[in-house]
Amino acid sequence: MSSNTKLSRFVENIGDYLVEGFHLVALFVIGGTIVWSALYQYIDIVRQGHASLQDILILFIYLELGAMVGIYFKTNRLPVRFLLYIGITVLTRSLVVDVEADESHILLIITSAILMLALAIVVLGYGSSRFSSDEVDVRQENIKVK
Repeated sequence: MSSNTKLSRFVENIGDYLVEGFHLVALFVIGGTIVWSALYQYIDIVRQGHASLQDILILFIYLELGAMVGIYFKTNRLPVRFLLYIGITVLTRSLVVDVEADESHILLIITSAILMLALAIVVLGYGSSRFSSDEVDVRQENIKVK
Protein backbone atom coordinates (compact mmCIF):
# COMPACT_ATOMS: atom_id res chain seq x y z
CA MET A 1 0.00 0.00 0.00
CA SER A 2 1.46 3.35 -1.01
CA SER A 3 1.79 6.32 1.30
CA ASN A 4 -0.54 8.27 -0.99
CA THR A 5 -3.33 5.70 -0.37
CA LYS A 6 -2.72 5.80 3.39
CA LEU A 7 -2.89 9.58 3.37
CA SER A 8 -6.12 9.50 1.36
CA ARG A 9 -7.72 7.09 3.82
CA PHE A 10 -6.53 9.18 6.77
CA VAL A 11 -7.97 12.36 5.28
CA GLU A 12 -11.20 10.56 4.41
CA ASN A 13 -11.54 9.28 8.00
CA ILE A 14 -11.01 12.77 9.39
CA GLY A 15 -13.61 14.11 6.97
CA ASP A 16 -16.07 11.42 8.08
CA TYR A 17 -15.53 12.33 11.76
CA LEU A 18 -16.00 16.03 11.03
CA VAL A 19 -19.21 15.42 9.08
CA GLU A 20 -20.56 13.14 11.84
CA GLY A 21 -19.61 15.72 14.49
CA PHE A 22 -21.32 18.51 12.57
CA HIS A 23 -24.36 16.29 12.12
CA LEU A 24 -24.65 15.66 15.87
CA VAL A 25 -24.07 19.29 16.82
CA ALA A 26 -26.64 20.47 14.28
CA LEU A 27 -29.23 17.98 15.56
CA PHE A 28 -28.68 19.11 19.15
CA VAL A 29 -28.96 22.76 18.13
CA ILE A 30 -32.16 22.14 16.18
CA GLY A 31 -33.60 20.01 18.99
CA GLY A 32 -32.69 22.63 21.59
CA THR A 33 -34.25 25.37 19.49
CA ILE A 34 -37.48 23.38 19.19
CA VAL A 35 -37.61 22.80 22.96
CA TRP A 36 -36.80 26.46 23.65
CA SER A 37 -39.49 27.68 21.26
CA ALA A 38 -42.09 25.26 22.61
CA LEU A 39 -41.34 26.31 26.20
CA TYR A 40 -41.58 29.97 25.26
CA GLN A 41 -44.94 29.32 23.59
CA TYR A 42 -46.15 27.33 26.61
CA ILE A 43 -45.12 30.08 29.03
CA ASP A 44 -47.03 32.57 26.88
CA ILE A 45 -50.11 30.31 27.04
CA VAL A 46 -49.84 30.07 30.82
CA ARG A 47 -49.60 33.87 31.06
CA GLN A 48 -52.80 34.20 29.02
CA GLY A 49 -54.57 31.89 31.43
CA HIS A 50 -56.06 29.76 28.66
CA ALA A 51 -55.08 27.98 25.47
CA SER A 52 -56.78 28.66 22.18
CA LEU A 53 -57.04 26.12 19.40
CA GLN A 54 -54.24 27.86 17.49
CA ASP A 55 -52.01 27.58 20.60
CA ILE A 56 -52.67 23.86 20.84
CA LEU A 57 -51.98 23.36 17.14
CA ILE A 58 -48.66 25.21 17.37
CA LEU A 59 -47.67 22.94 20.27
CA PHE A 60 -48.48 19.93 18.06
CA ILE A 61 -46.21 21.38 15.39
CA TYR A 62 -43.38 21.60 17.94
CA LEU A 63 -44.11 18.04 19.05
CA GLU A 64 -43.94 16.74 15.49
CA LEU A 65 -40.72 18.64 14.80
CA GLY A 66 -39.17 17.21 17.96
CA ALA A 67 -40.23 13.68 17.04
CA MET A 68 -38.79 14.16 13.56
CA VAL A 69 -35.43 15.25 14.99
CA GLY A 70 -35.46 12.31 17.42
CA ILE A 71 -36.13 9.79 14.67
CA TYR A 72 -33.48 11.37 12.46
CA PHE A 73 -31.00 11.21 15.37
CA LYS A 74 -31.65 7.49 15.95
CA THR A 75 -31.83 6.31 12.34
CA ASN A 76 -29.99 8.93 10.22
CA ARG A 77 -33.08 8.91 8.01
CA LEU A 78 -35.38 11.87 7.51
CA PRO A 79 -38.96 10.72 8.15
CA VAL A 80 -40.84 12.23 5.23
CA ARG A 81 -44.18 11.31 6.78
CA PHE A 82 -43.50 13.65 9.70
CA LEU A 83 -42.94 16.49 7.26
CA LEU A 84 -46.34 15.72 5.77
CA TYR A 85 -47.92 15.61 9.24
CA ILE A 86 -46.39 18.99 9.99
CA GLY A 87 -47.72 20.34 6.69
CA ILE A 88 -51.23 19.11 7.53
CA THR A 89 -51.04 20.67 10.99
CA VAL A 90 -49.79 23.99 9.60
CA LEU A 91 -52.55 24.06 6.98
CA THR A 92 -55.15 23.15 9.62
CA ARG A 93 -53.87 25.95 11.85
CA SER A 94 -54.05 28.35 8.92
CA LEU A 95 -57.57 27.16 8.17
CA VAL A 96 -58.69 27.73 11.75
CA VAL A 97 -56.88 31.02 12.35
CA ASP A 98 -56.59 32.89 9.06
CA VAL A 99 -59.49 31.96 6.79
CA GLU A 100 -62.61 34.10 7.01
CA ALA A 101 -66.06 32.66 6.34
CA ASP A 102 -66.43 34.62 3.09
CA GLU A 103 -63.19 33.24 1.56
CA SER A 104 -64.66 29.98 0.30
CA HIS A 105 -62.10 29.66 -2.54
CA ILE A 106 -59.21 29.73 -0.04
CA LEU A 107 -61.08 27.25 2.16
CA LEU A 108 -61.36 24.90 -0.82
CA ILE A 109 -57.68 25.28 -1.72
CA ILE A 110 -56.46 24.58 1.82
CA THR A 111 -58.75 21.60 2.36
CA SER A 112 -57.68 20.20 -1.03
CA ALA A 113 -54.04 20.58 0.00
CA ILE A 114 -54.75 18.77 3.28
CA LEU A 115 -56.45 15.95 1.34
CA MET A 116 -53.47 15.65 -1.03
CA LEU A 117 -51.03 15.50 1.89
CA ALA A 118 -53.17 12.85 3.60
CA LEU A 119 -53.22 10.80 0.38
CA ALA A 120 -49.44 11.18 0.13
CA ILE A 121 -49.13 9.72 3.65
CA VAL A 122 -51.27 6.75 2.62
CA VAL A 123 -49.19 6.20 -0.53
CA LEU A 124 -45.91 6.43 1.43
CA GLY A 125 -47.22 3.98 4.03
CA TYR A 126 -48.29 1.53 1.36
CA GLY A 127 -45.05 1.93 -0.55
CA SER A 128 -42.82 1.49 2.49
CA SER A 129 -44.70 -1.63 3.64
CA ARG A 130 -44.83 -3.15 0.18
CA PHE A 131 -41.45 -2.20 -1.27
CA SER A 132 -39.14 -1.65 1.73
CA SER A 133 -35.65 -3.06 1.97
CA ASP A 134 -34.52 -5.43 4.73
CA GLU A 135 -32.20 -2.78 6.22
CA VAL A 136 -35.09 -0.38 6.76
CA ASP A 137 -37.24 -3.14 8.29
CA VAL A 138 -34.51 -4.08 10.77
CA ARG A 139 -34.05 -0.44 11.80
CA GLN A 140 -37.80 0.02 12.27
CA GLU A 141 -37.97 -3.11 14.44
CA ASN A 142 -35.07 -1.84 16.56
CA ILE A 143 -36.85 1.46 17.11
CA LYS A 144 -40.06 -0.28 18.16
CA VAL A 145 -38.25 -2.53 20.67
CA LYS A 146 -36.46 0.33 22.39
